[in-house]
Amino acid sequence: MYIICGSRAIRLLVVVGVLFIGLMGQIDLFAQLPPAFQQVDGMQVRHDPRVRKYVSPIRVHWQSIADEQFISNPSYLTGPNRGQAVLASQQDFCILRSSSSVKPSILLDFGITLHGGVQFVTGMTGNKEPVRVRVRFGESVSESMSEIDTIGGATNDHAMRDFILPLPWLGAIEVGNSGFRFLRIDLIDEDRELILKEVNAVFSYRDIPYLGSFKSSDERLNHIWDMGAYTVHLNMQEYLWDGIKRDRLVWIGDMHPEVSTINAVFGFNDVVPASLDLVRDITPMPEWMNGISTYSMWWVIIHRDWYRQHGDLDYLKAQKSYLDQLTELMVSRVEGNKEKLDGTRFLDWPSSENPEAIHAGLQAMLIWAFDAAADLYGILQDPRKESQAKSMASSLRSYVPTHGDSKQAASLMALVGLIDAQKANQEVVAVGGVKDFSTFYGYYMLEAKAKAGDFQGAIDNIREYWGAMIDLGATTFWEDFNIEWMENAARIDDFVPDGKVDVHASYGGYSYEKLRHNLSHGWASGPTAWMSRHVLGVEVVEPGATVLRIQPNLADLDWVEGTYPTSKGVVHIRHERKSDGSISSEIKAPSGVVVQVVAPGK
Repeated sequence: MYIICGSRAIRLLVVVGVLFIGLMGQIDLFAQLPPAFQQVDGMQVRHDPRVRKYVSPIRVHWQSIADEQFISNPSYLTGPNRGQAVLASQQDFCILRSSSSVKPSILLDFGITLHGGVQFVTGMTGNKEPVRVRVRFGESVSESMSEIDTIGGATNDHAMRDFILPLPWLGAIEVGNSGFRFLRIDLIDEDRELILKEVNAVFSYRDIPYLGSFKSSDERLNHIWDMGAYTVHLNMQEYLWDGIKRDRLVWIGDMHPEVSTINAVFGFNDVVPASLDLVRDITPMPEWMNGISTYSMWWVIIHRDWYRQHGDLDYLKAQKSYLDQLTELMVSRVEGNKEKLDGTRFLDWPSSENPEAIHAGLQAMLIWAFDAAADLYGILQDPRKESQAKSMASSLRSYVPTHGDSKQAASLMALVGLIDAQKANQEVVAVGGVKDFSTFYGYYMLEAKAKAGDFQGAIDNIREYWGAMIDLGATTFWEDFNIEWMENAARIDDFVPDGKVDVHASYGGYSYEKLRHNLSHGWASGPTAWMSRHVLGVEVVEPGATVLRIQPNLADLDWVEGTYPTSKGVVHIRHERKSDGSISSEIKAPSGVVVQVVAPGK
């Protein structure tokens, strides 16, 4: 992990009118309430699985004026973190003072992108009236310095990241829910003094262990694996979100890479079934999940993958009624052997203006979904529905549309066997390296390269494409990225020098234009799942991951080691290249897990 935080006691907050309770662990909430509340009929109590930690800034990145008359001792804010206002000498506290012409500002850096809000702890001034400040959260320095307008794309959509807040005299207040690394504070009233004892980030997250791990002879790959895991972890809030700043919503298609990463890193977590069920329950037939036909297909595929990893047959059985209806809906949107899907026809944003690619991708997605449905019906012992799903997949495979030179479409077609994987890689996916990669479908481009046996090419792509975001100062992976953005680009964790390009404020399109662009987006975590699957070499064979097939593909790596979670415990794995070029493997599996070792790749 990137942050070491001091521990805090769990707090129980009861507010008359709006009741919110956050407790750690799996406990009976109602039993923890005061007796008076247990006697109120009809009360609903929601368990919040998250915890809060209070994180001090690592530095004051900028201040609007150097004159101590207006800003004094700002570095104090990087010091003690107790969260308590005190009746004590406050000569060392940070003090902001305004005049009729000067309104001071500071910019704090918390060192890493996190999800949550901010805690202000104030001192004792002569004037007891609340002091108003403007608060601006930013995933980049540019965003934290921005205005909400129609030019730069900054927004308060889904979460307030730019607002005015009154601060109390000699007290503490917590506010905000967003994704951010930087926090700008402006004193906005004239002739006021603000004494700041503390400004802490309130880090809200699930306190869960990283059961899976990955380390290799390449530190860049290690950093990428870790960053993908952390990006998904931030989006595991009460539900599994797209982004922690904007798009704090459950999008089922976007969940597939996230769930793949969760399986490899955290093992079982109830955020996945809760999110799957939420979207199922708000999507009556014949609607598509999130209004997008492929997203309902991803729901089927995720359920197949989730069952393989965790083996919860009772949970799978609870999906059968909806699965039956969804399968019939998919069948009804096929004419002959071709897809005729309605709803929003969508793969990912960069492919959205290529109708040939969309048609080819939808054809492949239907095949993938019917294959997954057939697997599920086999498990659920429904031979009629299993036969129907297999028949639909077979019929759809008899028609091969053109991929429109789209890496997205070609990758999907290769993965379901519509086109030869090696041919798809050589003629489309590998052309131009990471040119036209995307953070969402980049995962399936890597998977297509693995199917083609191009493990070295995939690893090189990971280093170049996802590594480029790290080179620009990212601490989490982004909603989208184009390798062409690297030309003359400035880092996002500092002010943009003259003559350099502000990546966050200049690029992005569709729903993520400029500063609206999420810089922590779970669908970009594909390399984490991919490296556990193909470099560490772990393939789940039987439900609950009770049987694993392990085949490493080291490419140019000297060694790789890591862990993988199963329903029986954690498997420890190490592969090392010997002097003669062969690969030796050491594997320690818990009781109840059978490991099938396959001859290593190169």
